[in-house]
Amino acid sequence: MTVSDIINYRLFNQQIAQTSFSSPQEIVSWMVAMQAQEYAMSKWAIGLRLNGITDADVEKAFNDGLILRTHLLRPTWHFVTPEDIRWLVELTAPRIRRAMAYYDKELELNSTIYKKCNNIIGKALTGGNQLTRVALNELLQNNGISLNGRQMGQVMMNAEMDCLVCSGKREGKQFTYALFDERASGNKSIDKDEALLLLATRYFTSRGPATLKDFSVWSGLTITDAKKAASMLDSVVFTRESFEDNEYWLSRETLDMAASFGAPSTKKTQKSFLMPDYDEYGMGYIDRTAIFNPIKITSEFKRNNPVFDRMIIVDGIIEGTWKRTIKGKSVIVETYPFRELSKVKADLVKKAVDRFVKFTGNSE
Repeated sequence: MTVSDIINYRLFNQQIAQTSFSSPQEIVSWMVAMQAQEYAMSKWAIGLRLNGITDADVEKAFNDGLILRTHLLRPTWHFVTPEDIRWLVELTAPRIRRAMAYYDKELELNSTIYKKCNNIIGKALTGGNQLTRVALNELLQNNGISLNGRQMGQVMMNAEMDCLVCSGKREGKQFTYALFDERASGNKSIDKDEALLLLATRYFTSRGPATLKDFSVWSGLTITDAKKAASMLDSVVFTRESFEDNEYWLSRETLDMAASFGAPSTKKTQKSFLMPDYDEYGMGYIDRTAIFNPIKITSEFKRNNPVFDRMIIVDGIIEGTWKRTIKGKSVIVETYPFRELSKVKADLVKKAVDRFVKFTGNSE
């Protein structure tokens, strides 16, 4: 396997090169979970993987509860579907709670306070009510529980880990919380081994080729649990390929699907695009060297974790940065390539910019 293979098959499996889906919830389900703390750009991460949808379409799917937003995995905010949210939270909550325990002491929070807060929050949200964090904080204060901003954040994180709350629809530009069981009703818990296998199967299918370390860091699981999950993968479904002393897992099915299109590097595929902050094309892996331009990317740049920023991707690798500004009803996109691009590559960037602006529903 070569670097080019890694890039091409990741683009294909992540639904960037070509997409098999038509709705935001289908993309989120395929990807299992998509990092979403930068909300506007996380909507573009979904739009990037679909044809002909707009920011408003993704916003509607979110407000309708077809995709949800909560803390899980490492943890940070992620988009997930109602069908997946419970088992994902329950699988990753134990490690998250261990990390939270340190701050519980610092913030003077304990199980008694959490239980009181959960009871008040649960009653307030029952019946389809959806409230902002500010409104919930005021409600707690009215019930004799005074919390500062950090404490309130910890209380809401605990409520998420208890599967009490998840995202509701937005109130203007403000986020709300909804009752978990009303937003993701009917979901049952699954045991840990089943959840490990399910997560590994869907991760390596949607993000392969990837290593066990990639999977461990992305998921927040211990390397022991990552290895256990991988050991349960069906060898008929998955194959392993070597590159530079590393072993990469890859779904045989998606490998064959890509081959049936000729190859994921054909002209019909999308390999050049404006990558959002924290996009899974970068965040899905701890080893991100495959997307670094070997000519222009310095070691200092690599250390600065550019996948956290908005990157210009040309032929699958980073070629610069970009930013957007909004002037009235117009979206202005500025691009900053690291070097002068050929006319062919410059045209690809222009098309990528046009596609993003079209997604926003505005004009440049």
